[in-house]
Order: sequence, then structure tokens, then C-alpha cells
Amino acid sequence: MMNYVKLVNFELGRFMKIYLVLIGITVVSQIAGVMVSANSYLNIASEEMNVNSLSMDAFLQMYGVFSMNNVTRTLWFFGPIALCAVTLLIYVLFIWYRDWFGKNTFIYRLLMLPTERINIYLAKATAIFFMVLGLIACQLALIPIEGKVMQWMVPLDLRIDLTTLEVIHSFEYLGIMIPTTFSQFLVHYGIGLMAVLVMFTAVLFERCFRMKGIILGVVYAVISFFAFISPLLINEFVFPMFLYPGELFILECVAGFIVIACAIWTGHYLLNRKIRV
Repeated sequence: MMNYVKLVNFELGRFMKIYLVLIGITVVSQIAGVMVSANSYLNIASEEMNVNSLSMDAFLQMYGVFSMNNVTRTLWFFGPIALCAVTLLIYVLFIWYRDWFGKNTFIYRLLMLPTERINIYLAKATAIFFMVLGLIACQLALIPIEGKVMQWMVPLDLRIDLTTLEVIHSFEYLGIMIPTTFSQFLVHYGIGLMAVLVMFTAVLFERCFRMKGIILGVVYAVISFFAFISPLLINEFVFPMFLYPGELFILECVAGFIVIACAIWTGHYLLNRKIRV
């Protein structure tokens, strides 16, 4: 257990500089987005009401009140979120290939550590999972701060204040990233973890069998995908609308657990039997 914790800490430390840069970009970009959006709105309000003599009621009827919704749909806000997501997706592959192609093929030093090889696999997956949760926590902390910046800049008569939950509900992608119920959290991040583990195992196929491994990895990933959605396919095409939504959800959870278990078992087998040190 201690070796596993050390490996997780080690993997987190290797990515920490880039991770902190991603957080910094997110903080600066989103707060700048609030300021730019609010300033643009206030400039329009000033021009319409002071230059064109439009009343406040008429202006609000024409342009609406300012809220965090005006910010969340700008590139300033969702751009860094997309950057973080893409970076972590790339790192899911890079976390393995860096060890193979880095200086002195570091993977062999890892595999010779006095610990079960599966701990390396699980530590890498855990590090990815913790990094995702860290970015989500950062975003949750940022939304109230951004709301305060908006309140300092936009007069009360021209704005509407939204709670963090209302901001999340108003932006579809935030609702996916930040589930508002525990069951949604388990579903969203369970599927995400499953995808990471399947990708890990596909990479190990490629590392073990090289060119043939690419085909094996792709086939394995496709089989895993269809295994996961098999209850949906059965309910749609084999026995149309036979299952109740609750029953379908349970079967999907079972399918997900099976895919995760197979990914871990296959990764364990490949690390122990197909990679020689």
C-alpha cells in the first residue's frame, strides 16, 4: 500500500509544473473574461443610456441583465476548460510513452521496483483521476470569486446574481464536468475512469506487441466500448423497450464494472507476462 501511495505521489509530482500552469491559465483567463465581458456590457449601457438617451428599462428590455451566463459562453471562460481537458487526454497516453521513450527508458526502472507491477498501472490512473478532481475543485472555487468580481463591476440594477449551482445548471458542459448529485458523480466519473483504464490497457497492448499491438489495442478498445453499451443495444434492437429505465441503469453499471475489471486484469496480465525486464 505504501509503495502505491509513493507511486501516486511520484506521478503527480512529474506533472505538477504543467498542472499548475493549467490552473494559472484558467484563473487568469476566466477572471479576465468576467472583466472584459462586464466592461463591454457597461460600455454598451453607457452609450445607449447616455448618448442615445435610452431609459434603463428600455435598455434592459433590449439587452437583458448581466449575469455569469454572459461570461460562461465566452472563449475566455470555456477556452481554458477545453485546454485542460485536451491536455489531460493527451497525458493519458503520454504518461506511459514518456516512460518508454524518455531518458534511459525509465519504464524498466519502474518495473524493477519492489512492488506489484499493477501498482504502477493503478498509480498512473489514480494520478489522472486526482488531477481531474483538482481542476474541478479549482473551477468550483473560481465561480464565486468571479461572481464577486462581476458584482464589483456591474451595478445592482443592471445585473442578476446567480449561485454557483445556478451557474453550473445554466451551462451544459459545466453540468457534465461538475455533477450536482452523488449518483451523477459516480456515473460521469465512473465512465471517465473506465475510459482511462481502457486506454491504458490499449497502450500496453501496443507496447507489448508493437505493430500487431496497435491492431490488438484498437480491437480491444472497440470490444470494450460495445460491451459497455450492450445493454442499450439489446434494449433498442433485440428486445425493444423491454427494460425499465432503472433496470437499464443497473445493467449499464454492471457492464461498466465488468469493463473496468477486464481492463485492470488485462493490464496486470500484460505487465507481468508480456513485458520482460
